[in-house]
Amino acid sequence: MPSPAYSLPDTLERIYENQLALEAALMELTLLVESQGNTEAGDNVRGALHTIGENGGHIKQGLARLRQKPGA
Repeated sequence: MPSPAYSLPDTLERIYENQLALEAALMELTLLVESQGNTEAGDNVRGALHTIGENGGHIKQGLARLRQKPGA
């Protein structure tokens, strides 16, 4: 029987946490780039970050459903 630490919901949760960490790192770099006057690059990254945020909500909902007990 697989370890609960390597279950599908746990693995997906860790991928989601990585996504949040990457999103935060990209925002930090975006702020740096924008402070140097490159607003076009900043706008492009902010558009990508918006998509990441939108998808993050769907991922979190899917994880919640996976973690629900059957019949609950």
